[in-house]
Amino acid sequence: MTLHLLKLCVGAESPEDLEGHVRHRLAASGETRYWHVTRMVPKRAEALTAGGSLYWIIRGAVQARQAIVGIEPFTDEEGIGRCRIRLDPSVVRTRHQPRRPFQGWRYLDVGDAPPDLSRSSDGEADLPPELSVALQELGVF
Repeated sequence: MTLHLLKLCVGAESPEDLEGHVRHRLAASGETRYWHVTRMVPKRAEALTAGGSLYWIIRGAVQARQAIVGIEPFTDEEGIGRCRIRLDPSVVRTRHQPRRPFQGWRYLDVGDAPPDLSRSSDGEADLPPELSVALQELGVF
């Protein structure tokens, strides 16, 4: 059974900021792999790596996700246990889904995840984010 993670995207003002951060980290490190380091190791790693994604909360709403490629526990230089959540570097935009802030990460069931924005016939992905959110609130999307 697939499961997702939900996490605050600290420092990003938009999905474009997140995309820029990913590009910068990959270019600076020379790596082709991208990861997010967290203190705790998810206990349900098998479900997360079976098609799960890390959904990013940006400015009070889920706005983007990255596919989870792997979970790698490790010990840092100070002897503290940590976890690398390996992510696909592609950032996929999602419909806005308001969320309150919290510390750490939370599991997110597949049925509770916001849908991806796609270039479908409704044209939602082509709209400015503020207009898309307003139309969602009115029930148009």
